[in-house]
Amino acid sequence: MDFFYTTKLAVPVSQIVVLLMLITIALLFGRIKLALLINYVFILYWGYFFNRDLFFDHVESVDYLLLIYFGFGFLVAFIAMIGFVFRHD
Repeated sequence: MDFFYTTKLAVPVSQIVVLLMLITIALLFGRIKLALLINYVFILYWGYFFNRDLFFDHVESVDYLLLIYFGFGFLVAFIAMIGFVFRHD
């Protein structure tokens, strides 16, 4: 558990600005689900791709756990996209 308390993740300010702009535009047009999906994709990117070297430096055998994490991430994004296509009002 100390790994989670001592690890520092870096996120560029430019990416945070892009995230805020995209979310603001989505919310202005009333697309709340799209804003949530944009948030989710950015968090998945920051947690897996952008800071991947931090995870591999501390933990040696997490290949299958990272694949499970990333697989569930894609599954949630895919289910959200299906929800956008088959909208029930």
